[in-house]
Amino acid sequence: MNNNLKIFFFSFLAIFLLSVPQAFSGGEAVLSFPETDSSEDKLAAFFDLRDRETYIQVTNTGNDLETDDDDDDNANTNLAVRVHVQIFNVADNCNENNFFDNYTPADTHVYNMRDVLTNDGTPSGVVLPQGAYGIVVISIVDSDGNLEEDIDTLIGNIRILDNTGYEYRTNITADPVGLRDVDLGANDLTFNFNTVGGVALSDVVGFSFFKNEDAGDVEIANILDVNTGFTVDIINNSEVAQSCRNIIFACTDQDNPLLEELLSGGGDSDDDGFSANVASFEYGINNAIPHSRGGELLCPGNITSEGFVKMRFSTRLTNNPSGSEEFVAYIGLNNGNGRGSLDSFWFQNGTFFNGQDD
Repeated sequence: MNNNLKIFFFSFLAIFLLSVPQAFSGGEAVLSFPETDSSEDKLAAFFDLRDRETYIQVTNTGNDLETDDDDDDNANTNLAVRVHVQIFNVADNCNENNFFDNYTPADTHVYNMRDVLTNDGTPSGVVLPQGAYGIVVISIVDSDGNLEEDIDTLIGNIRILDNTGYEYRTNITADPVGLRDVDLGANDLTFNFNTVGGVALSDVVGFSFFKNEDAGDVEIANILDVNTGFTVDIINNSEVAQSCRNIIFACTDQDNPLLEELLSGGGDSDDDGFSANVASFEYGINNAIPHSRGGELLCPGNITSEGFVKMRFSTRLTNNPSGSEEFVAYIGLNNGNGRGSLDSFWFQNGTFFNGQDD
């Protein structure tokens, strides 16, 4: 085979390999949570003011209008958008604060959660107390306040600076996992972890919400209606799995007056056989990498320092007055000093996929 033919052959082979959708062993494909590398109609982030500062950056890309007709004049048009910003404070039983804001095309604004101003620099009316932490959801709405789901122009990122010197930063999750499409007992969320670089602490954050199209907002506060349960396993590098405990993600701390009722089965779930002895907005991984703020652990008694966590959907919210059900999750790792990382979980579907989201 001459040199020119060799170059052609290997170039063709490379193109072929890159174009084949990736499959994974065990008949399962791993798909990431959608993030805002591409624009969406809704952003879902978390914030923390417990010896931390949080900045939520939002951009209106303003050039992606999807329409149901064939009028090309309506496509790829620069768009101004109105957004509904909802802030839920866990330490106040997920009490909601909200305001509306406006973005011109190609407009960017940073919300300092310590001093929340609108895009034009005026006070938003939201004043969060010292030590507040919780959820920020930003949705595109129309002039009447209804969710505008055919306009996908928002991208964003989250930045959290801890007073000890480390920083969390990642793209904000957009268009989160829809729980109606989750197969209980088959769909998993996963993330890996290790102690490289002195990692010693973790923040495993998760929350559910109702997306209420009629009201133009999301609903979170009633944890009896809005919660998601998981079974948890930790798998070490020797591929040995340890079963942990059943846990619930909900917008709650351990002082919420509805917590006891939720744990006793008062939550509305489509799996009456599921029970858990802990519910929280946030967790640490295990005893090797506990929670940054001394909170509950996914796997008490486990000391695995390198491996991955598999959380299998076991319950999902069902008492939904209007709209759809969604779930968001982030994993933060830090060394308690100058190094930290933040990312979304991975969504593992029990059905074989070809690597493309249909």
